[in-house]
Amino acid sequence: MDIAKGFTYLAKGARLLMRQELRVFVLLPLLVNILLFGLGIGLIFSYAGGWVDSAVAWLPEWLSFAAWLLWLLLTLLVGMGVFWGFSLIANLIAAPFNGILAEKTQMLLTGTPVDGGGFGDFVRLIPSALGRELSKWMYYLPRVLVLFLLGFVPGMQIVVPWLWLLFGAWMMAIQYVDYPMDNNRISFKEMQQRLRQRKLLHVSFGGAVSVMLLVPLVNFFVMPIAVVGATALYVEEHK
Repeated sequence: MDIAKGFTYLAKGARLLMRQELRVFVLLPLLVNILLFGLGIGLIFSYAGGWVDSAVAWLPEWLSFAAWLLWLLLTLLVGMGVFWGFSLIANLIAAPFNGILAEKTQMLLTGTPVDGGGFGDFVRLIPSALGRELSKWMYYLPRVLVLFLLGFVPGMQIVVPWLWLLFGAWMMAIQYVDYPMDNNRISFKEMQQRLRQRKLLHVSFGGAVSVMLLVPLVNFFVMPIAVVGATALYVEEHK
Protein backbone atom coordinates (compact mmCIF):
# COMPACT_ATOMS: atom_id res chain seq x y z
CA MET A 1 0.00 0.00 0.00
CA ASP A 2 1.20 3.52 -0.83
CA ILE A 3 0.56 4.76 2.72
CA ALA A 4 2.91 2.17 4.22
CA LYS A 5 5.47 2.70 1.45
CA GLY A 6 6.03 6.33 2.40
CA PHE A 7 7.18 5.32 5.90
CA THR A 8 9.22 2.45 4.45
CA TYR A 9 11.25 4.78 2.25
CA LEU A 10 12.11 7.04 5.16
CA ALA A 11 13.30 4.02 7.13
CA LYS A 12 15.32 2.96 4.10
CA GLY A 13 16.90 6.40 4.04
CA ALA A 14 18.05 5.94 7.64
CA ARG A 15 19.61 2.57 6.78
CA LEU A 16 21.35 3.84 3.64
CA LEU A 17 22.75 6.81 5.53
CA MET A 18 24.95 4.39 7.46
CA ARG A 19 26.70 3.32 4.27
CA GLN A 20 30.33 4.41 4.12
CA GLU A 21 29.87 5.80 0.60
CA LEU A 22 27.44 8.45 1.86
CA ARG A 23 28.81 9.49 5.24
CA VAL A 24 31.17 12.18 4.01
CA PHE A 25 28.34 13.95 2.12
CA VAL A 26 26.20 14.20 5.25
CA LEU A 27 28.50 16.20 7.52
CA LEU A 28 27.76 19.79 6.44
CA PRO A 29 23.96 19.40 5.99
CA LEU A 30 23.90 17.71 9.39
CA LEU A 31 25.76 20.61 11.02
CA VAL A 32 23.36 23.15 9.47
CA ASN A 33 20.40 21.10 10.69
CA ILE A 34 21.72 20.79 14.26
CA LEU A 35 22.34 24.53 14.58
CA LEU A 36 18.93 25.60 13.23
CA PHE A 37 16.93 22.97 15.07
CA GLY A 38 18.69 23.94 18.28
CA LEU A 39 17.35 27.47 17.72
CA GLY A 40 13.90 26.06 16.94
CA ILE A 41 13.78 24.05 20.17
CA GLY A 42 14.75 27.14 22.16
CA LEU A 43 11.99 29.13 20.46
CA ILE A 44 9.36 26.49 21.26
CA PHE A 45 10.28 26.32 24.95
CA SER A 46 10.27 30.11 25.21
CA TYR A 47 7.08 31.05 23.40
CA ALA A 48 4.92 28.03 22.39
CA GLY A 49 2.77 27.94 25.53
CA GLY A 50 1.73 31.59 25.19
CA TRP A 51 0.90 31.19 21.48
CA VAL A 52 -1.32 28.18 22.10
CA ASP A 53 -3.17 29.75 25.05
CA SER A 54 -3.85 32.89 23.02
CA ALA A 55 -5.25 30.87 20.12
CA VAL A 56 -7.55 28.79 22.36
CA ALA A 57 -8.93 32.03 23.85
CA TRP A 58 -10.38 32.83 20.39
CA LEU A 59 -12.55 29.69 20.52
CA PRO A 60 -16.30 30.51 20.51
CA GLU A 61 -18.10 29.69 23.75
CA TRP A 62 -20.31 27.09 22.05
CA LEU A 63 -17.14 25.14 21.14
CA SER A 64 -15.66 25.27 24.63
CA PHE A 65 -16.22 21.52 25.06
CA ALA A 66 -13.53 20.96 22.38
CA ALA A 67 -10.98 23.28 24.00
CA TRP A 68 -8.74 20.43 25.17
CA LEU A 69 -8.67 18.88 21.68
CA LEU A 70 -7.89 22.22 20.09
CA TRP A 71 -5.14 22.86 22.64
CA LEU A 72 -3.58 19.48 21.83
CA LEU A 73 -3.81 20.04 18.07
CA LEU A 74 -2.43 23.56 18.28
CA THR A 75 0.47 22.47 20.49
CA LEU A 76 1.32 19.82 17.90
CA LEU A 77 0.83 22.32 15.09
CA VAL A 78 3.01 25.02 16.68
CA GLY A 79 5.79 22.50 17.20
CA MET A 80 5.55 21.28 13.62
CA GLY A 81 5.23 24.83 12.31
CA VAL A 82 8.43 25.95 14.00
CA PHE A 83 10.31 22.88 12.83
CA TRP A 84 8.85 23.15 9.30
CA GLY A 85 10.03 26.73 9.13
CA PHE A 86 13.53 25.95 10.35
CA SER A 87 13.62 22.91 8.07
CA LEU A 88 12.89 25.13 5.05
CA ILE A 89 15.64 27.55 6.07
CA ALA A 90 18.06 24.67 6.63
CA ASN A 91 17.24 23.25 3.21
CA LEU A 92 17.77 26.63 1.59
CA ILE A 93 21.24 26.90 3.13
CA ALA A 94 22.17 23.27 2.48
CA ALA A 95 20.46 22.89 -0.93
CA PRO A 96 23.65 22.33 -3.01
CA PHE A 97 24.95 19.78 -0.50
CA ASN A 98 21.60 17.98 -0.39
CA GLY A 99 21.70 17.81 -4.17
CA ILE A 100 25.13 16.14 -4.02
CA LEU A 101 23.88 13.72 -1.34
CA ALA A 102 20.87 12.81 -3.51
CA GLU A 103 23.18 12.32 -6.51
CA LYS A 104 25.55 10.01 -4.62
CA THR A 105 22.60 8.05 -3.21
CA GLN A 106 21.19 7.52 -6.69
CA MET A 107 24.61 6.35 -7.91
CA LEU A 108 24.79 3.92 -4.97
CA LEU A 109 21.34 2.50 -5.71
CA THR A 110 21.63 2.29 -9.50
CA GLY A 111 25.35 1.91 -10.09
CA THR A 112 25.23 4.59 -12.79
CA PRO A 113 26.29 8.26 -12.57
CA VAL A 114 23.81 11.14 -12.72
CA ASP A 115 24.31 13.32 -15.80
CA GLY A 116 26.09 16.58 -15.02
CA GLY A 117 26.78 15.72 -11.39
CA GLY A 118 29.95 15.63 -9.35
CA PHE A 119 31.96 18.09 -7.30
CA GLY A 120 33.38 19.63 -10.47
CA ASP A 121 29.97 21.14 -11.14
CA PHE A 122 29.25 22.01 -7.50
CA VAL A 123 30.09 25.72 -7.52
CA ARG A 124 28.44 26.26 -10.89
CA LEU A 125 25.22 24.59 -9.71
CA ILE A 126 24.85 26.62 -6.49
CA PRO A 127 22.71 29.38 -8.14
CA SER A 128 20.50 26.73 -9.77
CA ALA A 129 20.01 24.87 -6.47
CA LEU A 130 19.11 28.06 -4.62
CA GLY A 131 16.75 29.07 -7.43
CA ARG A 132 14.95 25.73 -7.09
CA GLU A 133 14.57 26.29 -3.36
CA LEU A 134 13.06 29.71 -4.01
CA SER A 135 10.57 28.07 -6.41
CA LYS A 136 9.45 25.89 -3.51
CA TRP A 137 9.02 28.95 -1.29
CA MET A 138 6.91 30.62 -3.98
CA TYR A 139 4.74 27.50 -4.02
CA TYR A 140 4.44 27.29 -0.23
CA LEU A 141 3.85 30.91 0.80
CA PRO A 142 0.48 31.62 -0.93
CA ARG A 143 -0.93 28.38 0.47
CA VAL A 144 0.41 29.15 3.94
CA LEU A 145 -1.28 32.55 3.77
CA VAL A 146 -4.64 31.00 2.81
CA LEU A 147 -4.48 28.53 5.71
CA PHE A 148 -3.46 31.30 8.10
CA LEU A 149 -6.44 33.45 7.08
CA LEU A 150 -8.81 30.47 7.35
CA GLY A 151 -7.86 30.24 11.02
CA PHE A 152 -9.70 33.53 11.64
CA VAL A 153 -12.97 32.29 10.08
CA PRO A 154 -15.48 31.47 12.86
CA GLY A 155 -15.99 27.74 13.23
CA MET A 156 -12.93 26.85 11.13
CA GLN A 157 -10.60 26.59 14.14
CA ILE A 158 -11.43 22.88 14.48
CA VAL A 159 -10.77 22.09 10.80
CA VAL A 160 -7.73 24.28 10.10
CA PRO A 161 -5.22 22.37 12.31
CA TRP A 162 -5.96 19.20 10.32
CA LEU A 163 -5.47 21.09 7.06
CA TRP A 164 -2.14 22.37 8.36
CA LEU A 165 -1.01 18.84 9.17
CA LEU A 166 -2.00 17.58 5.72
CA PHE A 167 -0.36 20.50 3.97
CA GLY A 168 2.79 20.10 6.06
CA ALA A 169 3.10 16.47 4.94
CA TRP A 170 2.65 17.49 1.30
CA MET A 171 5.16 20.30 1.73
CA MET A 172 7.81 17.94 3.14
CA ALA A 173 7.25 15.54 0.23
CA ILE A 174 7.82 18.33 -2.29
CA GLN A 175 10.84 19.58 -0.36
CA TYR A 176 12.76 16.31 -0.43
CA VAL A 177 11.57 14.41 -3.49
CA ASP A 178 12.53 17.47 -5.51
CA TYR A 179 16.26 16.87 -4.92
CA PRO A 180 16.51 13.68 -7.04
CA MET A 181 13.96 15.10 -9.50
CA ASP A 182 16.08 18.21 -10.00
CA ASN A 183 19.24 16.12 -10.41
CA ASN A 184 17.50 14.25 -13.22
CA ARG A 185 16.47 17.46 -15.02
CA ILE A 186 12.77 17.17 -14.13
CA SER A 187 11.15 20.59 -13.97
CA PHE A 188 9.44 21.82 -10.80
CA LYS A 189 6.05 21.75 -12.56
CA GLU A 190 6.49 18.19 -13.81
CA MET A 191 7.68 17.14 -10.36
CA GLN A 192 4.40 18.40 -8.86
CA GLN A 193 2.41 16.47 -11.47
CA ARG A 194 4.27 13.26 -10.69
CA LEU A 195 3.67 13.65 -6.97
CA ARG A 196 -0.06 14.23 -7.54
CA GLN A 197 -0.31 10.94 -9.46
CA ARG A 198 0.68 9.06 -6.28
CA LYS A 199 -0.66 11.38 -3.58
CA LEU A 200 -0.97 8.79 -0.81
CA LEU A 201 2.62 7.62 -1.30
CA HIS A 202 4.08 11.10 -1.13
CA VAL A 203 1.81 12.44 1.64
CA SER A 204 2.72 9.42 3.79
CA PHE A 205 6.42 10.03 3.13
CA GLY A 206 6.05 13.72 3.99
CA GLY A 207 3.96 12.81 7.02
CA ALA A 208 6.70 10.48 8.26
CA VAL A 209 9.22 13.33 7.87
CA SER A 210 6.91 15.67 9.81
CA VAL A 211 6.59 13.17 12.66
CA MET A 212 10.37 12.74 12.85
CA LEU A 213 10.74 16.51 13.12
CA LEU A 214 8.98 16.32 16.50
CA VAL A 215 11.20 13.61 17.98
CA PRO A 216 13.98 15.12 20.12
CA LEU A 217 17.52 14.42 18.88
CA VAL A 218 16.15 12.43 15.94
CA ASN A 219 15.04 15.69 14.33
CA PHE A 220 18.69 16.74 14.02
CA PHE A 221 19.16 13.95 11.48
CA VAL A 222 15.89 14.36 9.58
CA MET A 223 17.25 16.34 6.63
CA PRO A 224 19.90 13.87 5.41
CA ILE A 225 17.65 10.87 6.15
CA ALA A 226 14.81 12.45 4.17
CA VAL A 227 17.09 13.33 1.22
CA VAL A 228 18.37 9.75 1.00
CA GLY A 229 14.90 8.25 1.53
CA ALA A 230 13.36 10.51 -1.11
CA THR A 231 16.07 9.48 -3.57
CA ALA A 232 15.30 5.82 -2.93
CA LEU A 233 11.61 6.63 -3.52
CA TYR A 234 12.47 8.35 -6.80
CA VAL A 235 14.64 5.48 -8.05
CA GLU A 236 12.07 2.78 -7.26
CA GLU A 237 8.81 4.61 -8.03
CA HIS A 238 9.61 7.28 -10.64
CA LYS A 239 12.76 6.48 -12.57
